[in-house]
Amino acid sequence: MGVPWGEAPYPVLLVDAQARLVSVNDAASLVFPRARPGALLADAVPAWLSTAHAQGPSPVPAPRPGLPRAGGQHPETDRDRIVQGPVGDRTYEAHPTVRGDGTVVWWLVDDTDHRLAREALKMERERTAFLTQASNLLLSSLNLDRCMDVTAQMAAEHLADAALVIAPSNGRDLPVVACLRGGTPSMSRVAVDPEEVPGLGEALQGFPPVPSRWIDPSAAPAWLIPDGFGAVGSIVITPLPGHGVPAGALVLLRRTGAAAFTEGEEVFARLFAARAGAAMSAARLYAEQSSITETLMRDLLPPSLHQVAGVEYAGGYRPSQDHERIGGDFYDVHPAAVAGDASLVVLGDVCGKGLEAAVMTGKIRNTLHALLPMADDHHRMLSLLNTALLNTHNARFATLVLASATREGNTVRLRLTSAGHPAPLILRSDGRVEEAPTQGTLVGALPDVVTQTALVTLAPGETCVLHTDGITEAQGGPLGGDMFGDARLRRALSECAGMPAEAVVERVQMLASQWVGTGRHDDMALVAISAPRTNHLSAVDGHTRGRFTA
Repeated sequence: MGVPWGEAPYPVLLVDAQARLVSVNDAASLVFPRARPGALLADAVPAWLSTAHAQGPSPVPAPRPGLPRAGGQHPETDRDRIVQGPVGDRTYEAHPTVRGDGTVVWWLVDDTDHRLAREALKMERERTAFLTQASNLLLSSLNLDRCMDVTAQMAAEHLADAALVIAPSNGRDLPVVACLRGGTPSMSRVAVDPEEVPGLGEALQGFPPVPSRWIDPSAAPAWLIPDGFGAVGSIVITPLPGHGVPAGALVLLRRTGAAAFTEGEEVFARLFAARAGAAMSAARLYAEQSSITETLMRDLLPPSLHQVAGVEYAGGYRPSQDHERIGGDFYDVHPAAVAGDASLVVLGDVCGKGLEAAVMTGKIRNTLHALLPMADDHHRMLSLLNTALLNTHNARFATLVLASATREGNTVRLRLTSAGHPAPLILRSDGRVEEAPTQGTLVGALPDVVTQTALVTLAPGETCVLHTDGITEAQGGPLGGDMFGDARLRRALSECAGMPAEAVVERVQMLASQWVGTGRHDDMALVAISAPRTNHLSAVDGHTRGRFTA
């Protein structure tokens, strides 16, 4: 049995073929006060319902499950067309049922809760998608300016008519990125007191946001309003929380006439601000760490070499990883403190690779720099360095070669001392390559070091090459597994006879790089010390010795 019309808990209207109301139940009378039997449907109900009736219900299968039918008809025999529309602040679904005598029964079901649930679900999905997009964009960059631009632009497009991102004060000025909806972000610096803006000072310190209803838009200073924005209707100021410290503040602006921010919108703005603040904080931390790393690395990088006291120097370095700038190989040239004394050249190889080896490299270089006053005694210098490394926690051992170079006339005199390092190679002017007769034990491993110093003289155009085993042990070649080797290095040097020091270094580096290709390799470093080719200047008065010039 069907539900009697008069007892139905939802509005029911019976309409004849002339679009006049035949019957109206009590529930329908409450919803439609002007609905009376005999009245025209168009005069009693909203236009969306009267229009749907005028168009005539068109058959569609599967009426809404559980909806009672007039006259006890079986649901499968009904042919409905559901329409929907507002009635006051509520929303109704209207289901027509065509009877055999041509009349139509309209059953109305309050759909407000379903509509609100659907709208809430849709909004939640949109907000989730927005937060996901924001996270992806913000976390794709560790550049602070880029993060501020993305934050301001996304906030202006999705949360307000305009947005400002204000970073903590850097000196006297506040960095500010402003963006209008549909515009592009612009950066500026303003010398203002944030305490003049209600809620801004607190937000920059990380305190909870001040509700927008407590902020008077008319009190907003001119610098807070982007050019071309117009009158401000409402403002939200919320902190951008960072990793332990505030990352800044987000200011959202809406124009006069636009809907004011709701409590729900302010909560959502804080969710967005949390993601933006985390990204900005990470970018700022990365920038600070990069600055520190750059400062420290500046002292760890091999120096640029040139001619010192008439002796020509050149150096080359390639770390084991191409994306790194430092490693375990190093070299230095320390000019003599007194004119005529020997300059000291140091080339070394610390056990290991990467940052840890580079830190140890820095310790060794600093220690050797402190020992420069005794640079004329290689053995003593290496012994003191060895003691210092043995007393260092988690010290790594290293191999070194020291070279003291002095210009004497048109020749260069060298004192060469190896401490567990490959012996220096001497390139003579006729292309012969000789190995300097020096050897010794490595430093940082044994209680005492043993060294043997060699004396070598370079004629004009001759070169001494110091190198690390990263060059000779570099694997590559046609089969990919052969070592570059000592013999190949000597052949490469013999082809460089008479070349300046810089050309010798470039030639060896090029051949070694071609040999390893894109394969893995150890740190590679080499230093060339050359006696420049000279021209004799005749004695001015025919009696003096004259001089040589490079």
